[in-house]
Amino acid sequence: MKTCMPLLAAFAALALAGCSKPEQTAAPVAAAPQSGPRVIEINGNDAMKFNVIAISLAVGEEVRIVLNNVGSMPKQAMGHNLVVLKPGTDTVAFATAAAAAVATDYIPPAFADAIIAHTKLLGPKQSDGIVVKFDAPGEYPYVCSFPAHYQMGMKGIITVK
Repeated sequence: MKTCMPLLAAFAALALAGCSKPEQTAAPVAAAPQSGPRVIEINGNDAMKFNVIAISLAVGEEVRIVLNNVGSMPKQAMGHNLVVLKPGTDTVAFATAAAAAVATDYIPPAFADAIIAHTKLLGPKQSDGIVVKFDAPGEYPYVCSFPAHYQMGMKGIITVK
């Protein structure tokens, strides 16, 4: 009977554990609905490329576009920005004027009416965002206005339907 005692004690412990109250767990908390505009992140790199070159939006949709300069070269040599232009803007003429606009971080004052929004000029590992809302359908070009970046392909299109 002495050899059965440890077995009986273990059985009793298991039986009592099965009879104890189950642990109370909190009900899962529903995720709060996202407030504010949808966020679109775009990376610019030392190869003068955006990782996102096409964005589709609905008329009236508000978005926050965040530009991240993921490069490592200094701002003076490889700064990046993102400039959203109105449909029909001559992007080649804009980029040409931008190259000469050193005093305004390559945002040409002569094209102020063509610019919907723009980020600041970013150095390596910096980010900036803009909030935009498009009230009319169309194709809205976006470019980096740092000299030669547009010509090297640092551009994209926001299509609004």
